[in-house]
Amino acid sequence: MATETGEITIVCDHCDRDIPAPNIDLHRVHCARNLEKCKICGDMVPKKHAEEHFLNTHAPVPCSMCKEIIDREVFNTHTEEICPKRMVTCEFCEFPLPAVDLAEHQEVCGNRTELCYQCNSYVRLRETFNHETKCPGSVLNNVESSRRVPRAAEGDGNGRRRRDGNGVSNKRLFFTVAITGIAILIGSLFFQRKPEGS
Repeated sequence: MATETGEITIVCDHCDRDIPAPNIDLHRVHCARNLEKCKICGDMVPKKHAEEHFLNTHAPVPCSMCKEIIDREVFNTHTEEICPKRMVTCEFCEFPLPAVDLAEHQEVCGNRTELCYQCNSYVRLRETFNHETKCPGSVLNNVESSRRVPRAAEGDGNGRRRRDGNGVSNKRLFFTVAITGIAILIGSLFFQRKPEGS
């Protein structure tokens, strides 16, 4: 074979590289003595570094989370998508936990309920999306929502009125704010510094 410069080359039997014809004999001796082809990737590696090449490039590695021995080629996929000890987030509470515990956690967490402020009913977290699309109190699903009496004002059917939608009475909130203000005032009076000249 000839190169662009017109130089004749010969392919080395050992490394499969094109070598200039005048250097082929010297190259073959050097190549056979010092280089070896990696059986996995086919790269030519110095014989003295062949084991290091294998350990750094191809050797299976232990997963730091689950301690399983993983082929290096799939290590990133294992740690990001497969490892049972990788950290994942609950879709309901956004709490991080190991993937192996996720199903059991979400079974319990998804059964928790939250108050829907549009229809004033409690909805399981796992059913929130479906409820939002079909909620009877939603403006999207209720044409006459502006004329409708809120269910909270209707009562619970036993002659009792339901609590406010936010669950906190105004009196209790006012009381908490007042107590906090008094505590701050008293604290500032006790901890005032006296002038040094007195």
